[in-house]
Order: sequence, then structure tokens, then C-alpha cells
Amino acid sequence: MLGETVERIQRLIAGSGLNQAAFAAKAGLDASKFSKSMNGVRRFTSLELARIADVGDVTVDWLLGVDKSVPALAARTRESAATSEAQAIAEADRLAQHWSDLASLGYRQPSTVLDAVPQRGLSIDQGHRLAELALARAADRGVEPWRVRDLSTVVEGVFGIDVRIMRFPRGYEGLSWADDNSRLMVVGTSDIPARQRFTIAHELGHLLARDDQGLHLDPDLSDTAHKKKPSEIKANAFATRFLLPQELLEEEAGRITWSDHSFASLACDLWVSPVNLAWRLYNLGLIDRRQCDAFVRMRSLDAAVLTNRLDSYWEWLATAGQPRLPVPLLRTSFQAYRDGKTTLRPFANLLGTETATIRAAMDGAREESPLSP
Repeated sequence: MLGETVERIQRLIAGSGLNQAAFAAKAGLDASKFSKSMNGVRRFTSLELARIADVGDVTVDWLLGVDKSVPALAARTRESAATSEAQAIAEADRLAQHWSDLASLGYRQPSTVLDAVPQRGLSIDQGHRLAELALARAADRGVEPWRVRDLSTVVEGVFGIDVRIMRFPRGYEGLSWADDNSRLMVVGTSDIPARQRFTIAHELGHLLARDDQGLHLDPDLSDTAHKKKPSEIKANAFATRFLLPQELLEEEAGRITWSDHSFASLACDLWVSPVNLAWRLYNLGLIDRRQCDAFVRMRSLDAAVLTNRLDSYWEWLATAGQPRLPVPLLRTSFQAYRDGKTTLRPFANLLGTETATIRAAMDGAREESPLSP
């Protein structure tokens, strides 16, 4: 692999129009050490490889000759894919590549792997059992997922799975990706906050179940054919049980006298759509069909109006419509820079900004206060 790395660096030098010494200088490397590494006398350090990759506009993985991940292959081969799906795959590949580069520097994604659920019985039962394991894991961390509006923080904090939310030109639900170095999901922004929250739980189910062992696409969770797949039935069952635990609903039903207001209040408390809540209560035998038929006509906005929670609903709607980068990946990328293992460029690329902007913030660019005399 060392010979391949040297060969690839030689290609970068040739393409740069510089000689070896000038290329080393541009990368901020000692010319003598660079020459010894190119001649096989010494090994390149991880920081040196990061600086070379920075100057050459390539990744550390490319320098090391590591194969690209499956999402990139999928992105190249799915020429007929919808624009939104292709963009989602490309973004998953980008994030996975960041984690791959960090892994080569000794930084690992702090993900949690649950015990495997035996692949027996109905898919819906497998999903429920997996949700029970996930809820137990959350409880160990003192987290009740059904009470947390921003489920991204739960997925990242409890399970170590990155959540990327991005805006697509056409509606797109999401995808999940897992490899040796990363586990992540890419989810679309939405004007239906409860639906986006369910999608995040759904993708979490795929990742914890280790579905497809790689790229799993969910362009439209409402598509009839898509919903019939065993893996989708399992993921839907997981999301339902994860967000609306049976024990919780039975406890709530035992103290509630059902009315439009009490039902709307519960839907708002649990950050779910009234439609999903109504069907869940009915399937558990906690409301009858007449009540279910009445409650499914309610929408999230109706529930917010009825319970005087419009401010909270508008805030939720605004948040669901905003892109979001994975916090663990941002944190680890910046830590690698602070530790001197990489340059600032990968972190800037992840943020989609210029290194100069980040340096200005780091250097304590003066922040004028309107309260100053």
C-alpha cells in the first residue's frame, strides 16, 4: 500500500505543475522528510497525508488506495435515479468518506450496536422486539424518546448514529447507510414535522436491524409496494413501538377520558401526528372504531390550535424545514484538527464554508457589542 500511496502522490505532483520540493512547501512539509518518504525511507505521518490530500484536493482514503464506499458506486450506477435520490446517495457517500478519513487518523464513530434480533416470526414482531431493546438502551441513558421533539439528538446521543437533514428539489423521505467506519441517515426537510420524525425513527430501525448491510433507500414511505417489503414492515413496526410504546399508551388511556381535547393534548405531548396516534390506540384496543374514525380526521395543526400550543407547533415546523449537519461528525472533525492530525480544510468542507471564515472565528475576530459605550 505504501508504494501505491507514493505513486498517487507522484500523480498529484505531476498534475500540479510543481516540482517535488515546491509541492512539499505548498503542503507545509519539510522537503527533506518528504523526499525520504517518497523514496520509502520513512513513512508519511497521518498529518502529512492530510496536508497532501488537502493540496491535491483528494481524500486520505484515495491516497491510501482504499476503495470507495458502496453509496458512491450506487450514485454512479443509478443514472436513471430521481434527482433527490441521487443527491441523497451522494451526501451519504460524502459523510461516510469523512468518517473513513477520520478512521485512518484513529478517530472512530461512537456508535452503539444492539443485540441482534432473531430473524424468526413475523416482521412486525421483529420490529417490536428491536424497539424494546432500543428503548432499554435509551432508558439506560435517562432518555424517553417519545418526549423529545428533536429525535436527531436522541439518535446521535444514545445510538451514535449520524443524522443529516437536507433540502431536496423534490420530496424525499430518507436513506440509511452503514459500513465499517460509519452509520448514518440522510433525511429530507419537511413541512410535516411528525412525518419527518417518524422517518428518522424508521431509518433508525433499519440501522439497528442492520438491513441490507449498507445502503438502504426509502424514497417514499407511503408507497404501497414499498411498504409491503419485510424490511419496511419491520422498520415501521420499530418506529411505531419506539415512538408510541404500548405500556405508555395503556397508562395514559387509564387516566384519560377521551375527547377531542384530551386526544389532541396527548398527540402534542408525544410529538406525533393525530392520525398515527389514533390508529395506534385503536390497534391496541384503547379506543373503539367510532373514536378512531373521529380522531383520524384531526391534523397536527388542529391539535395545536385546540390545545393552545400554536407557538410550539410553528417552532417545530420551522425546525423541520431546516437543514442539519451531524453533530458527532462535526465534533470529531474539529477535534482531529485541534489534535494536529489534519488540516482545517476537511472541517471547512464539511460545513460548506471557507477555511478563512473558520480561522477568523477561531482567531477571535472582534465582535462589536451594541451595548458598548
